[in-house]
Amino acid sequence: MLFGRNITNIADTIMISTKSNFKTASEAFDYFFIKIKNKGVDFGETKALFNVGFYIHNPSDKQIKARYRKWNKKYAAAEWAWYLSADPKISKLGELNGSIPPIWKKMADKNGEVNSNYGYQWQRHNQIDRVIQKLRFDNDTRQAAISIYDGKEWTSYQTDTPCTYAVQFSIIDNKLCMSVYMRSNDLWYGFCNDQYQFASLQQMIADKLSIETGWYYHHAHNLHLYNDKI
Repeated sequence: MLFGRNITNIADTIMISTKSNFKTASEAFDYFFIKIKNKGVDFGETKALFNVGFYIHNPSDKQIKARYRKWNKKYAAAEWAWYLSADPKISKLGELNGSIPPIWKKMADKNGEVNSNYGYQWQRHNQIDRVIQKLRFDNDTRQAAISIYDGKEWTSYQTDTPCTYAVQFSIIDNKLCMSVYMRSNDLWYGFCNDQYQFASLQQMIADKLSIETGWYYHHAHNLHLYNDKI
């Protein structure tokens, strides 16, 4: 009976109702920063919320405006250029950014490569071209999806495991809508830079299809803040 009550308490703590619609990524960041601080559960070296999903209705506004975050748009743009290069080597990011952030050095393998250059993942098996082709010839397709995290590649994830499972696109009311599914998402660094990359991808594909962008839906199984950021 005591065990049952403990499970109920844990479930009540984890299953927290959260806001699901935001105009911009910056609004989402501000909201979840407070929500995680106040309602997040202790999980590893973080406070976390589970199964968080929300819409961003103006994904083209990619600026994170919170002064306490001091988000660097110049770096995010360099990371996007790195993704476009599809080069998994962190030295390429160094060329584009002028320096390599320590986190990427920590994640790189002995060849100086990472799995989390999502542009490298997008270009494998021509996934971007395939998505564009699917959408161009069938506006109602449910197959316009890009796979990133791949269980068949676990042996290569020793130093760097991609945080994103997949990205899927649909044309709704003649606008390109996008859903991003993440196994793990650090709000402070990960979300702020990831939303920039995903929204840029959404815009790039929409431009190739000659349509406007619609909503961006972001889902994280585990959305968290590391304790040193709280």
